[in-house]
Amino acid sequence: MNLTTDKLQGHAGWRWSLPQGDSVFVAQQGAQVLSWQTGGQERLYLSPVSACDGTTAIRGGIPVCFPQFNQRGTLPKHGFARNMAWRLVAEQSQGSEKVFELSDNAQTRALWPIQFKTQLKVLLSAQALKIQLSVQNLGLQTLSFTGALHTYFAVNQIQQVSLQGQAHQAEWDAVNDTHQKCQGQLSFNTEFDRVYDVAKENQPTWTLTEGANALHISQSASWGQSVVWNPGAEKCSQLKDMPVDGYQRMLCVEAARVTSSIEVPPSQQWEAWQQLTVSTSC
Repeated sequence: MNLTTDKLQGHAGWRWSLPQGDSVFVAQQGAQVLSWQTGGQERLYLSPVSACDGTTAIRGGIPVCFPQFNQRGTLPKHGFARNMAWRLVAEQSQGSEKVFELSDNAQTRALWPIQFKTQLKVLLSAQALKIQLSVQNLGLQTLSFTGALHTYFAVNQIQQVSLQGQAHQAEWDAVNDTHQKCQGQLSFNTEFDRVYDVAKENQPTWTLTEGANALHISQSASWGQSVVWNPGAEKCSQLKDMPVDGYQRMLCVEAARVTSSIEVPPSQQWEAWQQLTVSTSC
């Protein structure tokens, strides 16, 4: 597999591709997938004005939020993993799957005094991308965390996008702080921030549709929740690392655990994944 070191918008990382042209780029910072191209089209949104200093969170792609979701705790927003350098584990990477790793170190222990190892596996296949996160507890006490694969999808015009899935599942509207059941088809005309409990007995799946293109988004039940987010015009204008009209070009559909903790006993490992698959018709 033609793995090469490369840069994207100033971010150092690794790129690899398939013979038919599908490609993926993973930044060293956060092991963050910043680009996934298939069918000659970029499928992920990366803000053109995102910070590029090696430590500030990158706006776009697939940030790994670990070990905290958003500001629901005492750690930096969305945890520290997305702001730190990960290493490519060459001895475990093969073919079109690459493995990246972050282990506890002096920097992480200053924020979170926990012994751990987390790995991100990125598997590129024809018209599909699978991201798998694993967290291993290397300490003597139970490890508790929240987090997400905070995936930013590229769209042409947010008002023309629909998202289907999770009908009748519990839905928390974080903008209005209301609880209801998901209606099944979602549209986006203003700020949107909702958390969905996913059915444990089924493999949770969303379908993002815009025009003739459909993108199928599935995740392992071990996540427990999904998040759908778009900042809308007003909030987007307050984000320094987004263009004023950036909200029109993106939609986040996240595999997540937000309102309850994932518990990993000593010497045990937790893993979960999100898979993205493109089809050319609705």
